[in-house]
Amino acid sequence: MKTFDLRLLAADRDFYEGPCESIQVPLADGLIGILAGRADMICAIVPGEISMRIPSSEAFNGQTEIQAVVTSGLLKVENGSVLVLVDSVELPEEIDENRARRAAERAKEELLQKQSALEYKLAQNELSRAMARLKYKNHKAK
Repeated sequence: MKTFDLRLLAADRDFYEGPCESIQVPLADGLIGILAGRADMICAIVPGEISMRIPSSEAFNGQTEIQAVVTSGLLKVENGSVLVLVDSVELPEEIDENRARRAAERAKEELLQKQSALEYKLAQNELSRAMARLKYKNHKAK
């Protein structure tokens, strides 16, 4: 299978850099899949699950199929290369379910309080992130 160069970067770490066969990222209107040869584009990533397939020669933690949960960010395809910039990316074993539940509860409480439009949007984003983490953690536990 053809590959493309992928850089997946979070605010706190370089998650992956190397060849990739395919990647799926969450957008506001659903998932988008990227394969080699994709036309140039830029789009906004929303919190959710990301999955990628890399060549066996580049196995990541012994795996060629990698799934993780991401927060909001940006996807850029340019000249056959893909750049994914997100606030955070977590593998299943890195997600603290209790912490995610507490964050979801905090965000729900903040949404109920009278606040500015910016504070409301920030609380919505935090709730989306927490719910994506919980959904992903619970899905992988089954």
